[in-house]
Amino acid sequence: MKSALVLIDIQNDYFPGGRMELEGSAEAILQARRILEHFRGRGHPIVHVQHISARPDAIFFLPGTDGVEIREEVRPGPGETLFQKQYPNAFRDTGLLDHLKEERIERLIICGMMTHMCVDSTVRAAFDYGFPCVLLRDACATRSLSQENAHIPAGLVHSAFIAALSSVFARVLSVADFLNEAS
Repeated sequence: MKSALVLIDIQNDYFPGGRMELEGSAEAILQARRILEHFRGRGHPIVHVQHISARPDAIFFLPGTDGVEIREEVRPGPGETLFQKQYPNAFRDTGLLDHLKEERIERLIICGMMTHMCVDSTVRAAFDYGFPCVLLRDACATRSLSQENAHIPAGLVHSAFIAALSSVFARVLSVADFLNEAS
């Protein structure tokens, strides 16, 4: 089965010093780098997704800022595909679906940021388009959320979304488990 790695929004604004720092981003990028090196070493297809804010009230991923740039550790290399998006779902108003079809990709290996937003939206859309997905839980990060008077810690947000996606939309693995299976 021909697989592609899809790295979603691993951009400077999500890291310390950025405009929307996520909890666990430093740990997640280490795992994202491991899986990226694995795919590069085998010459497998790699797709990078970069969010660029277009909303007038946006506070991060602003065009022309350092925060919008993909982190150096996982920056696209020669021959790797990059799609820029303006919505949480990486398929919306991008050429991602056409690219995957042209390349005859049958399965997606997904990681990135934020678990509860762009990763969730993209995994669900991929499922709707018929792609079996593997979601690499430790190569994703998110942030705490609030609803009315409730504070939901980032770890719980991450776990809840991973659990929801694992029920139907994706097979959830750690990077180590994925690499063990791939050996």
